[in-house]
Amino acid sequence: MPEQVYRGSVLTGDDFEPVRAAVVVENGIITAIEEDSSAPNHWICPAFFNAHTHLGDTVAMDCATDGDLERLVTPPRGLKHRILASTPRDRLIEGMRASIRDLQATGTAGFADFREGGPDGVLALREAARGEPILPLIFGRDGGEQFADGIGISSTRDVPDTDEQVARARAAGKLVAFHAGEKNPDDIDAALCYDPDLLVHCTHATRRQLRTIADAGVPVAVCIRSNWTLGVTRDAGKPPIGQMAEYGCTWYVGTDNVMFVQPDMLREISFCETVTRMPPEQILRAAVGGAALAGRCFQIEKGIQANFMIIDPEKSGLGFSSNPVASIVKRLGERSILETVIN
Repeated sequence: MPEQVYRGSVLTGDDFEPVRAAVVVENGIITAIEEDSSAPNHWICPAFFNAHTHLGDTVAMDCATDGDLERLVTPPRGLKHRILASTPRDRLIEGMRASIRDLQATGTAGFADFREGGPDGVLALREAARGEPILPLIFGRDGGEQFADGIGISSTRDVPDTDEQVARARAAGKLVAFHAGEKNPDDIDAALCYDPDLLVHCTHATRRQLRTIADAGVPVAVCIRSNWTLGVTRDAGKPPIGQMAEYGCTWYVGTDNVMFVQPDMLREISFCETVTRMPPEQILRAAVGGAALAGRCFQIEKGIQANFMIIDPEKSGLGFSSNPVASIVKRLGERSILETVIN
């Protein structure tokens, strides 16, 4: 592949320090970041990694819903599971592929998905992602984990043979992830007993639990729009992102079920900032950092794979911004993204 050069104000490293520069990419790897005072007024920002999705739910998008969390999404008879079971495989794949393309169009280069439907469900997602440059990290269930990167358990309260499932996954060298603390804190301690690689939600985690999570080094994927949409919180402090940061927890941003929420990280981080008032650079770091779940790094640094978006701030009035990081988190829309570079 020939050398490619991208020029603009580059948000480099872990602190997103803007440098007017040229980013040189060879064979998908950033080989140089060279200062360039004549670079155009573009922003070059690390691509997002969506740390929690359910892309299969695309086929259930905005259907009429009525009921609580259990009736809507709890296996095996929640509304979403009934819809998935009755959807033809080709339509399921078509829906997931459409969401994958939407992810890419809105600046996302990778995602971590909890995939229902057993082995065929995982293979259907792999087929949907085939030919797309995006990086999928798949957590299967109901036997699907043998074809996936890990096992994604709904909740310790929903799965009677959690011990056996986790033991099989660990023996096969797979990752282990749990939904925990979405409705209340009661299933967080049980999930932590399995030394998981990822917890999802922790919306109602207590301070004691957050300290334990931080000490154990377990990352948490928060899905704030989904939590508010499903009515499990109406509190700016839940999920307790500020406390997570205070205690040193690693937290990432995810969008959760496409059934309720579009897998658009731009909307997610904007809503997150509005509700939590967390510093924009911390939110952007959490929106990018989930790539670590897949053993990758999406920061813009020499020697790292090139995964970033090219933004034209003039397309939506962002050219008046005095703080690109804040404007990306609070205001950026798809219209201003010229290209998502994915390797």
